[in-house]
Order: sequence, then structure tokens, then C-alpha cells
Amino acid sequence: MPKLHFAIDANEANVHNRVGSNVYAYEIIKQLALVIDEESQVEATVLLAQPPQPDLPPETRAWQYRVIGPQKFWTQLAAPWHLYTHQYDYDVFFTPGHYAPRYCSVPYVSSIMDLGFLHFPDQFQPKDLIQLSKWTQYSVKNANKIIAISDFTKNEAIKQYHLDPDDVVVAHPSVSFPENSATKAELVKYLIKHNIRQPYFLYLGTLQPRKNLIGLIKAYELFCSQQSSKKMAQLPQLVIGGKIGWMAEPIIEAIDQSPAKGNIILTDYIPNKYKPQLYQAALSTILVGLYEGFGIPPLESIHFGVIPIVSNVSSLPEVVGKAGLQVNPHKPEAIASALDQIFNMPPSIKKSYQDKMQTQRAKFSWQQSARTIYQVLLDVAKQ
Repeated sequence: MPKLHFAIDANEANVHNRVGSNVYAYEIIKQLALVIDEESQVEATVLLAQPPQPDLPPETRAWQYRVIGPQKFWTQLAAPWHLYTHQYDYDVFFTPGHYAPRYCSVPYVSSIMDLGFLHFPDQFQPKDLIQLSKWTQYSVKNANKIIAISDFTKNEAIKQYHLDPDDVVVAHPSVSFPENSATKAELVKYLIKHNIRQPYFLYLGTLQPRKNLIGLIKAYELFCSQQSSKKMAQLPQLVIGGKIGWMAEPIIEAIDQSPAKGNIILTDYIPNKYKPQLYQAALSTILVGLYEGFGIPPLESIHFGVIPIVSNVSSLPEVVGKAGLQVNPHKPEAIASALDQIFNMPPSIKKSYQDKMQTQRAKFSWQQSARTIYQVLLDVAKQ
């Protein structure tokens, strides 16, 4: 029996500094390579616009890379032409990103990370909004199957694009950290550089409006004002770590004008090698955004046994379950109450959360998600 042949778009993973969807694509592709290596019935050609990064899976008999051009307009020109001229070579095409080729001569499976652009169009640059709206729409409309990163995202896609629920399959992200994290000396140097001291609340993510950071800052101010018996230097800091995004000016201004300004630390982008220690040293992590397709930071927080505070909307309840505190993101007083609850939490209650976190993190596995996607590709290929 001839082998089935998968074509895989790995461009989303083929970058040096991976964030968000790059990490998802990289981890799924890394695990898919292992699954395909175990299975004798499948081989894969991994399509790229540039030569593969050194840490992508090594080539084997069943896993080969092919660089095709032109690099510019790869999704709109290079990929469609290659698939058209090799349509009898491939049984299925898979992209772990939002965008499939506009014209695809091969049955394909595409992915959806986040549909926030449909709810908050004013928070995206016009060029990005047009691309996200138009390209995502045709990608999901013409796909044989769709991979969603959460049950929430699956339900959103079904509602927004009128899809058959059976055509949308959930493959959750998990956690990923570099093998070589910062040494203790490097971490101390980093903390001193940014004036970070324990205890602290930690936000990790891009500074952008839908992350509700202005609401978080107001909540932190409320929290500080309620601790009347303590001086500011005795209170936990609020560490906001992440690159400055588009439309971040009001957030910076809110920090500059805050009465708690001295206790709010803005670090800009935090290199991955520091993140494990920063998580472990945090009092709690906070993600009280208005819309999240999944929410990796709370899951990372759970991985390190640190209680997350999250919004009770979008995918975040699905991510944390009972292993974190859920709050109304539109009410700063509710967020402030959660900060106070964490700050004054007895050790016995913290221990009960540790048990819940152990149960919750077991639900998310890159290996299991890759196997789910492999089965979807297999089913489409056989059809």
C-alpha cells in the first residue's frame, strides 16, 4: 500500500524569536515529526519560504524540507503554485497558522488561534485587520477541517463562520520553555536592572488595549489604597513584562500618572530564559484581558505552581478551571479583591490550589494535541 503524503506549511514556526502562534506552530510540528517517524504509512514534505531554523526537526526518510519561492506573497503565490503543480503528490496540506493558500489544489486543514479582530477591530492596524479578516475567512470557509486552540475558539469560529461543529477540532496548546534558563546570577542581575523585588504580581504579554492593563492598574491602585496599615515599600509590586504593542500609549500614560507609580515596574520584552524564575518568584500572575483565544501565561503559571488571576470571559475559565481566581475584567474592584485575596491567602488554602493546579496542567499536552491533529490529517488524506 502506497504511503500517504502530507504537505506541511512550517513558516509560522521557522523564525528565531518565537512568540504566540510561532510557539504553537513550532511545538506542533516538532511533535508531528515524532508521530510521523513512528508511523510507517505516512511521509511529510515540509514547505518553507526560507531554509529551516537549526532547531526544527531533523530530516528523515519520512520528513523532508522543501524551500519554495518567491518568499514575498508566499501564501498567495508560491504555495498555491507548488500545490497545483504537485497536486497528485500530496494527499493533504496542513497549516498551523490562520492562513491557507487562497487557491489550494489539495484538500487542506487550517488553524484558528484567535478571532479577537472580529470583536475589537479598532485595536488592529488597518492593514493587519484587512488581512486577518479576509484571509481567515476564505481559509476556514474552504478548509476540509479546522484546528482550534480552545473550545471557546471552536465555538466562536462555528458562530462567526457558520461552520459544521464536526469540521472544527480542538488541539490545545501546552507550555514551552527553553532548555537553558538563566542562572541565578543572571536572574539577580536582571532583577536589579529593573528594580524588581519580591513579592510581586506578574503580568506577561504584549501591552495592547484588549489586555485591559488600564483596568489592572486601577485595580492595583485600589488594592494599595486598601492596605492602609502598610507602606508602599511593604506592598507587592506590579511587574508588567512584555513588548510595547500598537496603541499602548494610554497604558504608559496610566502608569506615569498612577499614585502607585513607584511600585509598578515596566520591563519591556522579557527574554524566555528569565521567565521560569520570574514565574516561580511571583506572588500571583494576572491576565484580566477582555478576549483571549487561549491564554498561555496562566497555563505557564499553573505549570510553576503559581496561582493565576484571570478574567471570567472568553477562553480563560477553560484554561485555569478551578486552579485560579476568576474575576469580572470590567470591574477594577473585583480584580483588586482578588489581589488582596492572594496577598493574604493562608498557606493551607494555597496548598489546596496546588492540588488543583496539578490536575489542571495534566489536561494540556503538546504530544496529545499533535496526535489529535495527525488523526485529522489522516482522516482527510484517506477521504
